[in-house]
Amino acid sequence: MKPLSIKKIAEIINTETSEISNLKFQISSVSIDSRKIPQGCMFFAIKGANHDGHDFISQAFENGASCATVQKQISGEKPLLPVDDTIAALGSLARYVRENSSYKVIAVTGSAGKTTTKNIINHVLKNSFKCFSSPKSFNNNIGVPLTILDAPQDAEILISELGSNHPGEIEQLTKIIQPDIAVITTICPAHLEGFGTIDVIIKEKVSITAGLRAGGKFFINGSIKNLVDYCRDKKLSFETFEMPDFKLSGDKSIFVIDNVTVNLPLAGRANVENAMAAWAVCKSLGVSASQFADALVSIKPVDMRLELLKLGECSVLCDCYNANPGSMANALETLSLMAQQQGKRAVFICGKMGELGGQSERLHAQLGEKIVQYKIPVLLTTKGDCAVAGRTAEKHADYDISVGIFENTAQLCDNLHKFIKPDDIILVKASRSERFEAVIDKLKGLFIGQ
Repeated sequence: MKPLSIKKIAEIINTETSEISNLKFQISSVSIDSRKIPQGCMFFAIKGANHDGHDFISQAFENGASCATVQKQISGEKPLLPVDDTIAALGSLARYVRENSSYKVIAVTGSAGKTTTKNIINHVLKNSFKCFSSPKSFNNNIGVPLTILDAPQDAEILISELGSNHPGEIEQLTKIIQPDIAVITTICPAHLEGFGTIDVIIKEKVSITAGLRAGGKFFINGSIKNLVDYCRDKKLSFETFEMPDFKLSGDKSIFVIDNVTVNLPLAGRANVENAMAAWAVCKSLGVSASQFADALVSIKPVDMRLELLKLGECSVLCDCYNANPGSMANALETLSLMAQQQGKRAVFICGKMGELGGQSERLHAQLGEKIVQYKIPVLLTTKGDCAVAGRTAEKHADYDISVGIFENTAQLCDNLHKFIKPDDIILVKASRSERFEAVIDKLKGLFIGQ
C-alpha cells in the first residue's frame, strides 16, 4: 500500500481528526488482527458475529499500531478515527488505493471454482508478471479490501475472487476493486437461501460488470445458456470460454488448447472448466498455449477442494470447503471414475449442502438419485436433510448399497471403522458449516495413526 498520512486517510473515510496531533504520520499498512500488527499500521476494529475488534484495541496499540479506526466510543489517549461503520470505512480506503494504483485487476466470481481459478491464473501469470492474489478465500466485504490494501506497490497484476450469498454484494465489491478483467466461472444452485432462484444468481454474478473499467474484458462460461442469454439481453460486451474435449484419468485430466496438449494435475471435470476460465484470462494477457501448459504441470490443488490425500493404501478425496448440487455432482463423478480406474470400492461420506433454503430437502433428494446414478456402494451421512439423500439412495438403488445415517458428525466419526476398508477410495464432502475436517482427522487416525 502506498503510504498515506493519517490526515489523508481521515479525509478518505470521512472522519474527524481534531484530537490527533501527528496528522502527517504516514500509514503504509492496515490490519484487522491485533495479533498481527506491522509497526506503524492502522488497526480497523471490526465487529463480527463471534468477536469484536474493539475489545482488542489496547493489544493492537501495544503491538505497534499507530492509530485505530473505530465505530464505538472508546476512551484513552491513543489516536482514534471514529466512523459509523468500520467495514464501510475499510472499503472506502481500499477503493481510493485501487483508484490510485497502476496494476491491472483480475476479478473472479461464480457459484464454484473461484479459488481454484484464481490460483491457476496466479500460478501461470507469475512467470511473466509481478502478481499478487488474495490469500485463501478472501472474497467478501472485508477480504477484498484487505487484498487491495495488502498488495505491494510494485505489483503488476492483482487477482481477487468476489463472493456473494445475497443480492448486491458483488456490485459493492466490484465497485471497490474496479477490475480490468472479470470472469464468471460457472452458475449452479448455491446460496439459494439468499438468492431464491438461478435467475437471481445470474443477475448477481453478472453485476461484476458494474465495476469493470472502460475497455475491460468480461469472460463467461459459454456452456451456461441462461447466463449467455442474460448477457446478450443486457447488451453486454463479453467473450465465452468453452469446455474442450477432455479425458479424465484418476486425479488428472488431459485436453488440448490451440494444438497444445495440457496435462492438468487436478481431479474432476470442474477443474477442466476452471482451467479454461483461467486460459481465457491468461491468453488475453499474451500468454501462449505452451506457456500455459508448461505452468499447469506444477499446479497444486487447493486445500479441501477435491484434494487427494493418500492415507496408507486408502485414497481420500477431501472436499470439505463447500458443497452445492453442482459441486456434489462433480465430486461424485470423480469418485466413481477413480474407483473404476483403480479397481477400488467407492465410499461417500456426505455432509449437508448448506444455505439452500426451502429447496434444501428436494435438492438433497436429487443428491440421493445422483449417488445411485454413479452406483456408489457405501454412503455414510448424518440426520436431517442428508438423511433424505440416504433414504432416496436406498429407495432407488438397483444394486447392493450400504447406507449409514448417524445422529451427528461425532457419532459418524466414532463408527467409521465399522464401514471403511484400508484400500477404499473415499470422498468426504460437505458445506463448510459442517466442519467435516473432523472426518478427515478421524480417517488419518485410523489409517496412519495421526
